[in-house]
Amino acid sequence: MRCSSLSLNLSLALLGKLLLAVMFYAVQPTETWAAEWSIVPSIGVKGVYNDNLLLTPLPHDETYGYWTSPAAEFAGKTERLEVSGKVAADFVSYFGGEETNFTNIFLPLSMRYKTEKDILGFTGGFTRDNTLMSELLTTGVVVRFTQRNQWNANPSWTRSLTEKLSLQSSFQFSDTTYESGLRLGLVDYRLLGGSGGLLYQVTEQDQVQLAGIYTSFNTTNAPFGFRATFPGAMMTVTHAFTESLIGTAFGGPRFISSTTQGPAGDLKAKETVWVYGASLTRQFESGSIQLNVARDIIPSGFGLLIQTDRVTLSGSYKVSETLTASMDANGYLVTGATQRSSGGSFPEQRYASLSPKLAWKFLEWWKLEASYTYGRRDVDGFAAPATSNAAMLMLTYYPPKLALSN
Repeated sequence: MRCSSLSLNLSLALLGKLLLAVMFYAVQPTETWAAEWSIVPSIGVKGVYNDNLLLTPLPHDETYGYWTSPAAEFAGKTERLEVSGKVAADFVSYFGGEETNFTNIFLPLSMRYKTEKDILGFTGGFTRDNTLMSELLTTGVVVRFTQRNQWNANPSWTRSLTEKLSLQSSFQFSDTTYESGLRLGLVDYRLLGGSGGLLYQVTEQDQVQLAGIYTSFNTTNAPFGFRATFPGAMMTVTHAFTESLIGTAFGGPRFISSTTQGPAGDLKAKETVWVYGASLTRQFESGSIQLNVARDIIPSGFGLLIQTDRVTLSGSYKVSETLTASMDANGYLVTGATQRSSGGSFPEQRYASLSPKLAWKFLEWWKLEASYTYGRRDVDGFAAPATSNAAMLMLTYYPPKLALSN
């Protein structure tokens, strides 16, 4: 708890330092505060179809739905300060096999303040989404519908020590709650952590980063509480093979110490897990392709830490000035890195998806998108794998950007 309180205090202190710097800069004479602001509004309407929305091997019906998604992105920039954010919502209705209505809200915020030697940053905000998509995209696990509310605050500080060497530090705070989550086996949780290290630019093509990491995770409403800390170290190497081909590799140990409360007393466990990964990105004149392979430890609403082994392959190709084709492929292997807070182990799960997509821009302010997604899910204990076929058609209107300057 002492480390958690210390990290929270440091996070708040760093955030306060950033806000004070912004306020100080804001009161400087007008000639040094030449700001450029822009707002980009949009509204989209989407129709969806899925023949097995919850990827269940049990009997099920087809599900249809529609989304209405208004949004507005904003950005501001001065000589030293950059601010960007978004206000967006999804009004969603499903009917057929799954009948439900919900509203997603997205309020991300990003700030960056530069001096001659320092960069103060902040990312965070509020997200209200649904567990079907949020857990699937994060962990590869399929969960029935309920709303998830999440607050995030991630301040950071980078200081240039020399032309090639920089000191980096960052802090993380996240608070997640679920509406009626306990009936689905989901518990609220809080995450607190930080990292610090050095970034060294070896050559124009090579970069090495060494960092120490500390993360604290605890449930906040579980019938039997669970808490874990997993400090560790990470080394990241980036190499530019050419201007259009960049590779990154990282790895390091995480030392997990967990405590699960129970009627018979606390159950304590310790384990060392190596996390690692690599990515390769290639840019072409008319497109790009990216491959990612990674193992990670992820806090989850299941009241435990999840280990994910993930492979993703994505690519896009600009067929013409108005037509773009893309493809995304994902594969997950998900296991429990710790015991459930409710007791028992987490079943091993495997998930794979393939999604081709077309996007067409027309009449200057309009975009039409169509996609198909094939999904497959296999869980230990299931009699057979579950598969799904999904289709999406979305029409989005982008009015002219609103720009202001002084």
